[in-house]
Amino acid sequence: MTVQPVTDQAVVLRVSGTLDVHGAGAFGRELDLGLRRADERGQRLVLDFSGVRHVSTRALVDALDARTRHRAAGPVLVAGATPQVCRVLTTAPLPGVRLCPSLEGALTSVRGRSTDPAEPPEPYPPAETGSEEIFGLRAKARTSGIIGIAQGILIARYGLPGPAAAFTLLRAGSQHHNVPLRVLASAVVSAPPPLTDEKWFPGRRHTPPPVAELLLEERVDPRDRRQVLRAAVYAAVTLADADAAEIHLTDTGQDGALVLEAHHGLDAAYRDCLSQVFGPPAVCGCVREARRAVTVEDVAAEPDLASHAAGRAARASGSRALHGIPMITDGGDCNGVICLHRAEPGAWLSPGQQDALDELARELADWRSWYRRTVVQDALEYLHARGRAGG
Repeated sequence: MTVQPVTDQAVVLRVSGTLDVHGAGAFGRELDLGLRRADERGQRLVLDFSGVRHVSTRALVDALDARTRHRAAGPVLVAGATPQVCRVLTTAPLPGVRLCPSLEGALTSVRGRSTDPAEPPEPYPPAETGSEEIFGLRAKARTSGIIGIAQGILIARYGLPGPAAAFTLLRAGSQHHNVPLRVLASAVVSAPPPLTDEKWFPGRRHTPPPVAELLLEERVDPRDRRQVLRAAVYAAVTLADADAAEIHLTDTGQDGALVLEAHHGLDAAYRDCLSQVFGPPAVCGCVREARRAVTVEDVAAEPDLASHAAGRAARASGSRALHGIPMITDGGDCNGVICLHRAEPGAWLSPGQQDALDELARELADWRSWYRRTVVQDALEYLHARGRAGG
């Protein structure tokens, strides 16, 4: 039995050989130790049974049940189980154990959100004074979770020696294709496993970037994500005669959260609070849910929003009126939201401005769809090739 910490959120106990009544004691002691250490560090324990050749039903059930029965809310994950082990674990009542189809699947399921997905968490409340360092720590914590899960998947998939090697591989892919590290890590977590040993996406066709006025007028490189989003947020402020603006993009690797990706004129406390949004009453959450533009003429006059952290952060930043536009692709998917701010309450957009903003949102949605299936998938192919070659 060997223990390997693969992410900040998970530790793997690898079991191999034969697990019979004679080895049950040693297994139980290692399991106790692994669970205690994982609990102390706030991690989930994953049992990798891919090296187990034979098990005694009684030994396995007794060892697991005594140590996991109270863990139904956060069960021990079992991966790589042989058909025999699967039969044992699915037949016996073990509420504190959950089977996963693979080690990758087990690590992917450890997403770092402890709340029930049916009850999305409220955004982080604004910190007290002297909070720039706190905001930085929060941002690092938000990104380290998804990066850690991606590292674990790469370790399991390519047999890498540990988190450092996986991070080196991720960083190489990020730099080679100019894809932000968090974005690439999220793609590793959310993409289906590689379809063949040679190619992650065999038969994939490269298509040119969409023809968009934003890309042509600003002369930005469509493969440069930061350039495009920066140009888009400035264009939104100009078109709407707004005081501030923000762009959130959906992230399937983070439970479908709307992640703040670009902004103009918004203070650090607001950006910290709205860094991840899972739904209403935040305006961008309302827009995605309704799949249409939403105007809030006065934040203070909307009870649900005014009493929520998102509304308090908006007012603290000087915003009273908000207008959000969904980014809807030609295929009908909403992959982001543009939100505009004004210091004075009231509706302010003319029909012409609304039409121009709708067109900007559509162009940005099409670009984002192209970027994900072209630039990001190029980076994933790079990871696959280097991972199979030993990193």
